[in-house]
Amino acid sequence: MLRFSLTMTLRDWRAGELRFLLVALALAVASLSAVGFFADRMGASMQRDAHQLLAADMRIAAQAPIDPQWRARAAGLGLRTAETVELNSMAVAGEGATAISSMVALKGVTEGYPLRGVLTVGGASGTAPAHGVPAPGTVWVDPAVLASFHLAPGATIRLGELRLTITRTIVSEPDRGAVALAFAPRVLIAMSDLQRSGLVQGGSFADHYLLVAGDGAALTRLQTALAASGRQDLRLETLATNSAATGDALARATQFLALIGLLSALLASVAVAMAARRFMLRHMDACAMLRCLGMPLRRVTAMFMIEFALVGLAGSALGVALGFAAHFVLVAWLGTLVVADLAPVSLMPAASAVAVGVLLLTGFALPSLLQLRAVPHQRLLRREAGPPRAATLATYGLGLGMFGALLVWQAGDITVGLLTVAAFAVGMALFSAAAWAALAALRFLPASMARGVWRLALADLRRSPAASATQVVALALGLMALLLLTVVRGDLLASWQDTAPPDAPNHVILNIQPDQQAAIAARLVPYGRPVLYPLIRGRILSIGGKAVDSSKVEEQRTKDLLEREIDMSTASALPPENTLVAGRWFSAGPQAELSLGEGSARALGVKLGERMVLDIAGSRLEATVTSLRKVNWRSRQSNFGFLLNPAAARG
Repeated sequence: MLRFSLTMTLRDWRAGELRFLLVALALAVASLSAVGFFADRMGASMQRDAHQLLAADMRIAAQAPIDPQWRARAAGLGLRTAETVELNSMAVAGEGATAISSMVALKGVTEGYPLRGVLTVGGASGTAPAHGVPAPGTVWVDPAVLASFHLAPGATIRLGELRLTITRTIVSEPDRGAVALAFAPRVLIAMSDLQRSGLVQGGSFADHYLLVAGDGAALTRLQTALAASGRQDLRLETLATNSAATGDALARATQFLALIGLLSALLASVAVAMAARRFMLRHMDACAMLRCLGMPLRRVTAMFMIEFALVGLAGSALGVALGFAAHFVLVAWLGTLVVADLAPVSLMPAASAVAVGVLLLTGFALPSLLQLRAVPHQRLLRREAGPPRAATLATYGLGLGMFGALLVWQAGDITVGLLTVAAFAVGMALFSAAAWAALAALRFLPASMARGVWRLALADLRRSPAASATQVVALALGLMALLLLTVVRGDLLASWQDTAPPDAPNHVILNIQPDQQAAIAARLVPYGRPVLYPLIRGRILSIGGKAVDSSKVEEQRTKDLLEREIDMSTASALPPENTLVAGRWFSAGPQAELSLGEGSARALGVKLGERMVLDIAGSRLEATVTSLRKVNWRSRQSNFGFLLNPAAARG
């Protein structure tokens, strides 16, 4: 049977019967695989580069030193690790009366940092990626440290009990982008020096991080182990939890690429269905002849199934090869719009494209195959096709089901996939009605218009109304898909641009002292008179008369608000990027009032009218919550979750 099927396949190929089906399937798989290869490499590249925001694939954070068992467990899973400790400290330059001190953001790092991204430093030979970390006894500093201390490389500064020599300046730091605002210039030292400095002791306010990078499956196992441990003092940070804006951009990019796959699947389905129908019509006589010659029905079915399987494998392989080549053309065409250093090619898009080819062939060629199986003997005498059998009609439902499953799979989201299926079903129904109406209207054309070649063309349209309507619907769906892609592309670009508003600040100036305010404000006049916001830092002592206790809190955001100093400011009028959602704005009286962002209020369980006690630089302040605000954090402006009225902030 196999030999006979191969013979028939070669015969049909030489006769040109299979070429249209093969080309349709190859183009279908090529379109899907090209998008698949491009999306896979772009997604992997974006994830790889986005992980530079953490200097790792993920990191474990804690307020106290992290148990060494977690580093050992990560190493046991084949993961690379590094550790960092961050705290604010005072750096001192000079001696005696001429000594200058200033706050710095101190970070101690171990060998291997950063696991992702590049730490760029400057020196006598220029700017270059750092090789390793600062050697013991040396320190790398932000250029602002040199400016504030009036120092040059080679000078020494004092950190805790250590004197360290400045050897490099920090040009760019990968995980610096994970912090929205830096309140002090960065100072980088080796972890061994940090431990000898005496700055990190019991009760020290420092952030400890275990950076982890490596295989995705191993990372998942480590995350599972961390979740199963029940350790509330450890916090897992990933790209999604650390940078909402970047995570949203990745999600929108993934959805956009999935939509491209959906539209490619639609056009591929129509092409394969039409090619299979053409193959069926051209083989009905041959099938009837084989049955008259005594070939059993099951052998007829097996022969065509083997033939279709061979075409499917050949078409899928050819389509994957074409798609692989086409995705390089797509990358070159997009030019600088895509990541320059794309991730390596993986086999997953090829496997997915082959699976799609099999699905398309099964769902859209099987109905035609079953119609060949049901060709009657008398077709050789009477060229009439009998009515479709119930099984044949059921296969059309199977084809539609396959198409729906394909859309859901390509979308990666059941809701999006089902909505797309419903939308295209409605579109198909409308286009079908319009096509049949147009064909019916051809009967009423005046005779003067039906002359010459026009008469032959119109007669052919009327002779096969079902085929004509099918082609009209297929073309209409294809055009709709392309128009939809164009509209969504514009919407996607607009939403990306909205994440970085045109008036977003390029620079932030911090630590302006009261006696410097007037001079700096005058200096900034040529730059649009930016607003100077007071920055007040304090801790929450009690809410509604009850002392806060973070040990009983599980939600990490709430723990951070209760355990760390919170950033506050003051304003006499409602800030432009804020919307009042409950309560009233500050009154003109002398009483202390507080306005909370609704997210902070929800995390703390604070209600309007409750009194909160704050510790601000050792001073106790009791204020009443008078309003809740919705804060537009994506505006990139200087927004605050806590605002004091001017009377409370004075002094």
